This record gives sequence, C-alpha cells and structure tokens, in this order.
Amino acid sequence: MVRIRLPRLIIGSARGMLVCSGRADEARSSGEQTVLSMRRGFFITATDTGAGKTVFTAALAARLRAAGRDVVAIKPIASGAAIAAGRRFSADAVFLEQAARSGEPAGAINPVLLDAPLAPAVAARLQGQTILPECVAECCRRVAARHEIALVEGVGGLLVPLTDGSTVADFALMLGLPLIVVARPGLGTINHTALTVECARGRGLRVAGIVISGYPDSPGLAEQTNPAEIQRLTGLPVLAVLPLAAGLDVDAGDQGQWSSVVSSIDIARFL
Repeated sequence: MVRIRLPRLIIGSARGMLVCSGRADEARSSGEQTVLSMRRGFFITATDTGAGKTVFTAALAARLRAAGRDVVAIKPIASGAAIAAGRRFSADAVFLEQAARSGEPAGAINPVLLDAPLAPAVAARLQGQTILPECVAECCRRVAARHEIALVEGVGGLLVPLTDGSTVADFALMLGLPLIVVARPGLGTINHTALTVECARGRGLRVAGIVISGYPDSPGLAEQTNPAEIQRLTGLPVLAVLPLAAGLDVDAGDQGQWSSVVSSIDIARFL
C-alpha cells in the first residue's frame, strides 16, 4: 500500500465558498483554457450510502493499475472528515489513492472535504459555506486530463444535495462520464437499483452497468436471484459481483480480504 499526504481542507474565500485551491482563478488570470473534456472513465454512484462505491472504485483502480493502465480515482466531495496527527482527511480518498497509485496530491484527489457525515449541502450549511459544483467539476477535468482513465466517485446516491439547488446527478451530468451503479445484494435491492437507473436516465445520464457489492459467502434466495432480475428489469449488464470481504474497513484503513474483491473484477468489461 502506498502512503499519501493527508489532504488539506480546500475551502476558502472570505465569502464562505468552497473552492478548489484557487486553481480555477489562477487559470483564468493566465488566459489558460479552463473547460477540459473528461477522458475515458466512469462516474461511480450507488443506490445508497454504504453500498460499496469506494470498495468497488478502489478495486477497479487497482486492477487497471496492475494491468499497466494510467488510472486516477477521484473523490471530489467527501463529508465526515477523519483526523489523524492533527490533520483532517477523507478515509475514502486515501483508500482510493492507495489503490490507484496515481501520484496525484491529496487535494487533487479530494478537493472538497466537509466535517459532518451528512449530505454535502447540509454539512456545508452547518459550516456556513457553500459548495461550488462548477469549480469542483473543473478540478476533476484537470486531474483527469493528466491520466488515461478517470474514476470519479460520487457521494451517496444521485439525488443527494450538493447545494440548495443541485444534486449529485447534476454534478455527474457536468462531467459527462457514463455511470456505474453500485448496489447491495440483498432483499430490496431490485427496487433501489431500478429507481436509481430510472432517475439517471430521466436526467440524461448514460448508465454503463450495475455492480453488486458485498455478496455473501452463503447467499439466500434473494441474493441468488437479484442479479439476473436487475439485468432483466433495467436492461443493463451486471458488470461485476464483488464478494463480502471479511475484515475490510475503509474508515479504519484495514484491508482485510481485499485481494478477493480485486480479483473478482474482469477489467475487460470496463475497457
């Protein structure tokens, strides 16, 4: 595992806006083109918080890196900052960079970090600040432009609010990447996954496929039948079924049976 520098909180104008380290302003003042297209990659969303977005994104990044592909995994907005040695950081962002080994500084991997483990709009409001989605999207484009493949992990699900008037779905649309929806394996996931796919399509987002995360060693009838039913109902492929990895804890930095998750991914299905 590769250690990376813990990120700084990238906030900051006097007007209480969350911005991206001044990079956008610096680019504009120098006359540099600021609208960059996203390269090949995916926007990873999920049916719910805790469904396994970070585990999947990191596993796919690790597989791509092992195959010799230049990949970066970005967590543009994170809430619920962790603290170690007096520094604030996103455990998700650290986990992603350890897997991707992109060499990007922590502030590029995670431009916006919020204190409370809440929806970003709510967490930012409690801090007296506002997220600027356009600026965050520009940061993502700049990081992506330095790599062959960009994996951008969202926060929560598609309708989680980033500001009073915008959601994760709006942010995904700004980036223009195809979506991968990460879903739970158990009872109820058919409805949650179908709702997420319907929401994405209704907002003009292209969905590449579904990933089932946390599949148990001894699946019940629901777990056994859900992948096929999700494919039938949504018309989308289930691109991977990730096993439940004992001892894996992203927040604590514990790998557990991480290798079993990574090896379950066929990268040919994502290229």
